[in-house]
Amino acid sequence: MRHASPIAVLLVCTALNACNRFAEQPSAPPPATSLTLSAPVDHVDKMAREAMLVEHPDGALFVTGYGGPAPVLWKSTDGGATWASVPVGTPADGAVGNSDVDLAVAPDGTLYFVAMTFDRTTYEGTQIAIGSSRDAGTTWSWTNLSKSRYDDRPWVEVTPDGVAHAIWNDGGGVAYAVSRDRGLTWTEQPRIHPQGGSSHLAVGPAGEIAVRITPVSASANVHHAGVDLVAVSVDGGASWTKAPAPGAREWTFPFTENDPMPRWVEPVAWDAAGALYTMWTTPDGLWLARSQDRGANWKSWRLAEGGDLRYFPYLVARGNGELAASWYSSLDRVDAHVARIHVPDGDGAPLMSEAPPFQVDAWRFGAKPGETPKRDTAGEYLPIAFLRDGRLVVLSTIQNPEAKRFGFSFRATVR
Repeated sequence: MRHASPIAVLLVCTALNACNRFAEQPSAPPPATSLTLSAPVDHVDKMAREAMLVEHPDGALFVTGYGGPAPVLWKSTDGGATWASVPVGTPADGAVGNSDVDLAVAPDGTLYFVAMTFDRTTYEGTQIAIGSSRDAGTTWSWTNLSKSRYDDRPWVEVTPDGVAHAIWNDGGGVAYAVSRDRGLTWTEQPRIHPQGGSSHLAVGPAGEIAVRITPVSASANVHHAGVDLVAVSVDGGASWTKAPAPGAREWTFPFTENDPMPRWVEPVAWDAAGALYTMWTTPDGLWLARSQDRGANWKSWRLAEGGDLRYFPYLVARGNGELAASWYSSLDRVDAHVARIHVPDGDGAPLMSEAPPFQVDAWRFGAKPGETPKRDTAGEYLPIAFLRDGRLVVLSTIQNPEAKRFGFSFRATVR
């Protein structure tokens, strides 16, 4: 990920024209119905930028984020009403990381926690560490996945067979490792691609794996022009089929204050029927694409158009065509958006239910005395998740230097 301000550092794109592979439909967006979110539950403790949440099979919720000198984790056993800090170990145990994080949980309840270390003097990543817990977060085993210059943006997921898959990048392509013993040991595999950044990772119901590969990597220190791909594996990561991502987007490099389109994480998600989805934004709208043949062909819809610029989308899926999405709009107000989307079988247009936008309690660092603070996203996606009880939940970072408030907010859909 980038480590300058996510509003000040804006990215823009090189279109990959995929000819007839994509059936885009830039017609009027589908009608939107309403979605209601609860009032936020604020947990003020430590910084939690770019938070991530998973639900354990026993019903406990786990949240992480970054911003401090070491990995942090919180747990809720009452559906998100209250939260408590969870010790994950010490640097001597291998629990290191002060930057990008991700969580995953296996069907057997094994938790995975991956964290990146970033040198804020050189603006370079230096390490990727991953921890696993077999007892719902009580004890942890940590492994150093990589300790290379430019290590950046790790993700971890678990396929239905219990194998854990982790990716990251270092300016030399998308690195990849697997664990088949519940995180005790990790084996690095051949690189998924020799160029590009590890933008996102998702696993499907039959063990399919999708990786979104984008041009900018190594904490924005390296750019591979034209690398804008979706890689899919159907054999547990042994081989990969790669094709251009649907749609057209522009990336600029290096980043400047005047770039018109913030862009970093480009999410991918599988639903329970094995359809693969991706979401992106352009100056003219919010876009969703579905592939029913594992990324070979895509159908795209523009879900929203007009109004303020939309950026930093995120996407999750479950069921048959049941999705949830989040994004930001307005570089000044920094409005947060959450929506549920149903994509019907066949060629029907998706139906989107959107909650009223809200503003997160996140502000840029560095405001001088007397200056008006500027709002911030405090990260480059707004994490969302479906819970087993049917709720959709969203996390947002609390980053309020003036009030000395740091932590996260938890919101859930009201049924």
